[in-house]
Amino acid sequence: MELLDPGAYGDLCNGSTLEGKLSSFNPEVLNMTAEELRIRYLGPRRSGFFVPICTTYLLIFVVGAVGNTMTCLVIIQHRFMRTPTNYYLFSLAISDLLVLLLGMPLEIYEMWSNYPFLLGAGGCCFKTLLFEAVCFASILNVTALSVERYIAVVHPLKAKYVVTKNHAQKVIIMVWVLSILCSIPNTSLHGIQTLYVPGWGVVPDSDTCTLVKSPLIYNLLIQITTIIFFFIPMAVISILYLLIGLQLRKEKLLEALEAKSGSRCDYHNVRFQQKKARRRQVTNMLFVLVVVFGICWAPFHTDRLVWSFVTHWTDHMQHTFQYIHIISGVFFYLSSAANPILYNLMSTRFREMFKDVMCHRRFQKLGSHKRSPSSIRTTVRSTVLEHIPGSHGQPLSDMEDYEGDPAGDNVDEREGPYL
Repeated sequence: MELLDPGAYGDLCNGSTLEGKLSSFNPEVLNMTAEELRIRYLGPRRSGFFVPICTTYLLIFVVGAVGNTMTCLVIIQHRFMRTPTNYYLFSLAISDLLVLLLGMPLEIYEMWSNYPFLLGAGGCCFKTLLFEAVCFASILNVTALSVERYIAVVHPLKAKYVVTKNHAQKVIIMVWVLSILCSIPNTSLHGIQTLYVPGWGVVPDSDTCTLVKSPLIYNLLIQITTIIFFFIPMAVISILYLLIGLQLRKEKLLEALEAKSGSRCDYHNVRFQQKKARRRQVTNMLFVLVVVFGICWAPFHTDRLVWSFVTHWTDHMQHTFQYIHIISGVFFYLSSAANPILYNLMSTRFREMFKDVMCHRRFQKLGSHKRSPSSIRTTVRSTVLEHIPGSHGQPLSDMEDYEGDPAGDNVDEREGPYL
């Protein structure tokens, strides 16, 4: 998680560069060793919170890496799981895996040894670009997913032409390209800085990956990107889910009126009701996903905004900010592990596919005779279907929506199978 920590720079204050602070000669440094100079100006080599934070991070790493890998495998291995909604979830899982597999090890190493930074200027740019791009891609993926849900629920007629796999793929490509481009400005402000003390010289083993250009530009950039890539998207998402909720409430009232009027309950009507029930379940799951996403990312953006707005750091503020930084880091990585847990808790289909991948079993279609007992129990059963000849009491499978078109783009994909 890329962020300047004021507590790590000893005597330095926000708004001044390291070179500016050390431009004047201080006789005291003549009798100091290199290690003493590093501690004075760069802070302790190892974070005092290393053990508890590392333990927490490793737990998050295991859960997140396994869960997101399984999410990707479920979608890759089962063709009928490749729906527009699941494409966005796949992109989100890739984003989480990048953070966990590449970003977290870098941060754990930096907590173990804050300096010297061993990966050079290229590694510093990669680290900054990775965290920025993943931050932007995650919120844009969630926003695109929410727009897709809004169209599918509120404008179902348009969804047949808009909510398609081809469209989802194009949006995801645009999301990642835009995220990388927008992360370049912040990346360009960072680089390798070596501690130079007037009268002493260059301090060995003091290379750090940090802000090397104007802090004012950095602060302004953080404020702008936080508004564009957090507050505005979360406001849009909130409005979309409010409209979705109103639409679902309206549909529920209409269903109640139809039930009172004694509408005919035939095969097609039952199937339609099952589709709507699935749609509500998926929408509820994604709503919870968005809420958890907002909760996990709010401390991260609070962390960045605090740094960008504070112009003078007191000792008390630095001490408090350390805890804010720790909490924001935990929640930042927790967001990468939370999604697979939500899928398991709220989606019976994902649990079945998760077991399928874990046990290396070939998924049996619901229409075959070799169905697992769990798949029968976890699927919504209709008493009406039990009396339909040839149904054998089996509920309609989501796969039926796809079997008519191998490409899957000419069917009503918003009603297809989801995680």
